[in-house]
Amino acid sequence: MSQSLTQHAAPGVLSLEAYSPGMPIEELQRRLGVASAIKLASNENPLGCSPSVRAVLSQALTGADLARYPDGSGHRLKARLAQKHQIDPACITLGNGSNDIIELLGRVFLGTARAALYSQHAFAVYSIITQAQDARAIEVPALPADAAQPYGHDLTAMAAALKANPDVALVFLANPNNPTGTWLTPEAIEAFLQQVPPQVIVALDEAYDEYMDPALRGNMRGWLQRYPNLVVFRTFSKAYGLASLRVGYSLSSPVVADLLNRVRQPFNNNSLALLAAETALDDEAFMAESVALNTRERARLSAELRALGLTVLPSQANFVAVGFGRDAKPIHQGLLERGVIVRPLASYAMPDFLRISVGTEAENTRFLNTLRDVLG
Repeated sequence: MSQSLTQHAAPGVLSLEAYSPGMPIEELQRRLGVASAIKLASNENPLGCSPSVRAVLSQALTGADLARYPDGSGHRLKARLAQKHQIDPACITLGNGSNDIIELLGRVFLGTARAALYSQHAFAVYSIITQAQDARAIEVPALPADAAQPYGHDLTAMAAALKANPDVALVFLANPNNPTGTWLTPEAIEAFLQQVPPQVIVALDEAYDEYMDPALRGNMRGWLQRYPNLVVFRTFSKAYGLASLRVGYSLSSPVVADLLNRVRQPFNNNSLALLAAETALDDEAFMAESVALNTRERARLSAELRALGLTVLPSQANFVAVGFGRDAKPIHQGLLERGVIVRPLASYAMPDFLRISVGTEAENTRFLNTLRDVLG
């Protein structure tokens, strides 16, 4: 009976494993009975969302007509994003989080006769959508542990792999990369884009862009004008603190945006999510506060972890990847038993690493003290 139910399922889907998100606090309480836990596993903004977002949502809920569908075009949010990025609204596609954009790219550009190219230790969803579309996956080995950007993208090797595989239809780049936190220089990205054939789509994942040092950011608008095959996508889930509402977007040529919008689900952003994202864009003070906290605490975390003799990868995101030189599973378990949730990286072929989201000063201090206890 079970075989008949799966007989017509796509082969790629049959061999997939479901994406495993960071453990919620409620699950830890159910599993281990641990109270007063803190979560540093999913790269969320420890300050939450903007106070102005909370205020506008509270007001909206009072008079909201929840029986009505949202604006399926997201007109107001796209207008605000167009203003922010100085780009035509026709270049914008809205997603239910940036994960939705990744899926749209896969649905449009991948299939049985095509391949996707991405780096080792890159975001798991790249490989998931590739496999789900029955496309060929080309995972390029990452930079070595002693490189300036250890375990980061090797763009030279990726360019060579692209040249050697004419069936590549989609390339994923992440800047900064999750889960390593490593980044690419603007010069390296531009040099890579110059080597990509015009029919190959380059998807540049900038989910953590707001946390980067401005001096390290490239000229995204200029790249989009020079390279019509480039798609840049971002999210409101991280620095804007709207992870539970699921809003992301991509910027691309109008031709690519049109293709993505053809397969985008109707009403993929709900009314409250659209309103929250519009409001969040206007609260520059909250964004500045969030970035300042992250920059300060990321540096403190990194320094104190290195003082413990641990390996800390360079990061421009709101997390750090920490290497223990041995299997990190017992350390992860010890932290869980003491009420601290972090992210193991065994599924990213980095079994001796844990990824630590940057929390508040108090949360980071608790993590560090708990880790010292676990390490004995």
